[in-house]
Amino acid sequence: NWKKGKVRIQKIHTRIANVRRDFLHKTTTAISKSHAIVCIEDLQVRNMSQSAAGSSDLPGRKIKAKSGLNKSILDQGWFEFRRQLEYKQVWLGGDVLAVPARNTSRTCPACGHVSADNRQTQAKFACVECGYENNADRVGAINILERGHRLLACGESAQSGRSVKQEPTEVTQAASA
Repeated sequence: NWKKGKVRIQKIHTRIANVRRDFLHKTTTAISKSHAIVCIEDLQVRNMSQSAAGSSDLPGRKIKAKSGLNKSILDQGWFEFRRQLEYKQVWLGGDVLAVPARNTSRTCPACGHVSADNRQTQAKFACVECGYENNADRVGAINILERGHRLLACGESAQSGRSVKQEPTEVTQAASA
């Protein structure tokens, strides 16, 4: 009788995996068909989902909570979403720009101030410098798009939310001759 239960559970897990795969394919196809350029956060999923167990000399902390977070990250299929999006964009002639994730949710899109205090809760962003307020995920998306545009325009990656390169402000003698 326990074998029948095991088979049923296996079928349920297979169905869940198929539904997730179908959702990822439909979503990435829709995005790829409607956008020539997609800017995403360059998340290191492998590093984000590493074990917190530690070693016998240096044991980890909050291992159970980290284990639950790891399972959630892997269940969401972030890596697979990116993989599918990248190959579909190439297939359709588009591009995926992966921007560094550093401070995307801590940088004010209005004034550029970077602070951990800007991100008051998981959902709320309020700049301590200029008072700009918005949903924290929306602020992250605004910053990712802006950095993607910078990457596209200047062929560079952003460092701490600020551009390293700058457009020339005046024409030099060699350029005008």
